[in-house]
Amino acid sequence: QVQLVESGGGLVQVGGSLRLSCTASGHTGNFAMGWFRQAPGKERETVATISWTSASKHYSDSVKGRFTISRDNGKNALYLQMNILKPEDTAVYYCAVARRFGSSTFLNDYDLWGQGTQVTVSS
Repeated sequence: QVQLVESGGGLVQVGGSLRLSCTASGHTGNFAMGWFRQAPGKERETVATISWTSASKHYSDSVKGRFTISRDNGKNALYLQMNILKPEDTAVYYCAVARRFGSSTFLNDYDLWGQGTQVTVSS
């Protein structure tokens, strides 16, 4: 069974950059993967998703142009490069896998989740 672990979170200044990583204990190469985030008092939301071949990527409007999602199937790894960070980006970021889909932008399709990593952007 696949287990996901996020890393790379931390405290960063407004306008700064951060790179999140997600590593899996098993193969994830055939499945859609994504990054999601949840801030206090808010619903968990999709940040970015990527198809199994990386041919399709989706970004929420709030991060489009600033964040880049990528994956390395040989390493069973998922990445999120975050640039020009804003206070509104502050949240716990989660990596997830949609085991039944090769591509999906729908949060409820994702059925394997990491424990999350905190990202805090100071204003």
